[in-house]
Amino acid sequence: MKKILFCILFFSCFNVFSQEDAWVYFNVKNNAQAYYDNTLNMLSQRALDRRSIQNIALDSKDIPIDKSFISQIKSVSGITVMAKSKWLNALHIRGTQAVINSLKSLAFVEKVDFADKTLNTTAKKTVLAKTKSVSKVLETQVNFAYGSSANQIQMLHGDVLHQQNYTGSGKIIAVMDAGFPGVNTAQPFQRLRDNGQILGGYDFVGRNTDFYAGDSHGAMVLSCMGGYKENKLVGTAPDASYYLFRTEDASSENPVEESYWVEAAEKADSLGVDIINTSLGYFGFDNTAYDHTYKEMDGKTAFMTRGAEIAFSRGMIVVVSAGNEGDTENPHIGVPADGISVLTVGAVTPAKVVTSFSSIGLSFDGRVKPDVMAQGQSAVLSDSDGTIGTADGTSFSSPITAGMAACLWQAFPNKTNAEIKEMIIQSADRYTAPNAQYGYGIPDFSLALSNALGLNDFSQKNVFLYPNPTNNISTVSLPDNFDTGIFQVYSVLGQKISEQVITRTQPLVSLKALNAGTYIYTINWEGNMTSGKLIKQ
Repeated sequence: MKKILFCILFFSCFNVFSQEDAWVYFNVKNNAQAYYDNTLNMLSQRALDRRSIQNIALDSKDIPIDKSFISQIKSVSGITVMAKSKWLNALHIRGTQAVINSLKSLAFVEKVDFADKTLNTTAKKTVLAKTKSVSKVLETQVNFAYGSSANQIQMLHGDVLHQQNYTGSGKIIAVMDAGFPGVNTAQPFQRLRDNGQILGGYDFVGRNTDFYAGDSHGAMVLSCMGGYKENKLVGTAPDASYYLFRTEDASSENPVEESYWVEAAEKADSLGVDIINTSLGYFGFDNTAYDHTYKEMDGKTAFMTRGAEIAFSRGMIVVVSAGNEGDTENPHIGVPADGISVLTVGAVTPAKVVTSFSSIGLSFDGRVKPDVMAQGQSAVLSDSDGTIGTADGTSFSSPITAGMAACLWQAFPNKTNAEIKEMIIQSADRYTAPNAQYGYGIPDFSLALSNALGLNDFSQKNVFLYPNPTNNISTVSLPDNFDTGIFQVYSVLGQKISEQVITRTQPLVSLKALNAGTYIYTINWEGNMTSGKLIKQ
């Protein structure tokens, strides 16, 4: 009896390990013109509008894979189709090496690429930080009761955008993760549910619509952006809408998860999503023959990274966790954090110090990575039961940043994804001196807002306000060429509060009507402009 059992187990194991993962790429897309003539057959109107605003033309990547190709591959005995990508015109397949290689003889097959690269003539994938993790009142609140979640928002000066009612309204974020249990029941997500902000989702791993299943990691990630519990937790984009896509199988580590992600990104594109958050990273797998190497972290090699680059080219912002491998023997970023266009986010402590676990750069080809940093240690969030707690991981610094990106984009809806990304990076505190640990540093979304509003031109340093801080009256120091000008006061959110005429003989300005606080002032004269901070005591 034992001998029979042993034989069965051996035979089973032999079959499992004889199966290889691979991508089969096709060399043509038929019926392209039919899709160009009927664009709504491949993209929603919202997706087309996003393209139009950013002047992004449709191209062959938008055309679905020829259905006959899929059928013919499926009909090959011993081949299982696991996922598909129209962007890369490829199928992720599984089968024996011999059967997979036999596909090369098909006229429409361009090439076959095995996940085990030694078959084509080292590393570890993680759901980044599986720890604890965060609703919505009917109307936007000007002053949220952030409670213990205040620090992770205020570190980015995100509260300034929220006070201006830039809370992600009108923006759609797709969350690619390992599952979302509790999002349909737990209290911190009730605000999202009550206001119809969960637009839908899909489980690409299980191939079903039950996306409220799987690992709780996705629920924790979502809570950093969309969670709400007064005086406990406020997400960075509480008024954004969300699609929830399960692309990660937490029970195994296999390259097919990269393919699930690309397929989900294509779905997000077709639905008109603005921002993708990915708190997932891939470097090594259960079968070590499939492992990535640091050399592959070049922004163009890994299947998922190439998909992320295409996602950006379609007009979406892709925000990605840097990884939690900073204190391991392989401390560098993984896939798709190596992407050239993705916004890669590392983790800092509440005191703004880089964490020991945050994966470092540079990319293999020498680019600055991570791009920016946000709180990833003791991040405040909700678990799937609705318990508010803290957790560590770049898994949470990424959605904290993605939510703020949605708020900033809400303020400037006509800007492109590239412009918003660059605004975020340029606002970071190490922008002029980036390094492999911090990247460009911690972004200041209030500064990004002010810069875009043109309120931070310090080109005229010889024109300034004194005393500052001040009570009721201040004087403007004027240059020799100054005759008459306009002194304006703005809130830190860009709202003009007052305006006064100043002259060489009357350089005094009255600030009596202002409440105590911080403001921005501008002085305009004869085509010149300067600005600065004003503190009213």
